[in-house]
Amino acid sequence: MVQHYTDTRTAEGRVRFLLDGPDVLLSTEGHGWQRSERFGSFQDAALALALDLRIPQALYVQALEELYHQLHFFGQPGAA
Repeated sequence: MVQHYTDTRTAEGRVRFLLDGPDVLLSTEGHGWQRSERFGSFQDAALALALDLRIPQALYVQALEELYHQLHFFGQPGAA
């Protein structure tokens, strides 16, 4: 079952970090494009987000701030 972890939206696009069992799904979209990828960790998903040149800087920064907030508040999913 896929669970939403973060959902960041700006006028320029949207970034979602989702959980599917042990996997992290990164879903990104902007005007005229969208992309969804599966990763083994939040770190790998965040790196992919950083390397996607279509993501505007402001959206990238806001998405990471929301991800870090969730990780700080809820912890790393699956961590003992």
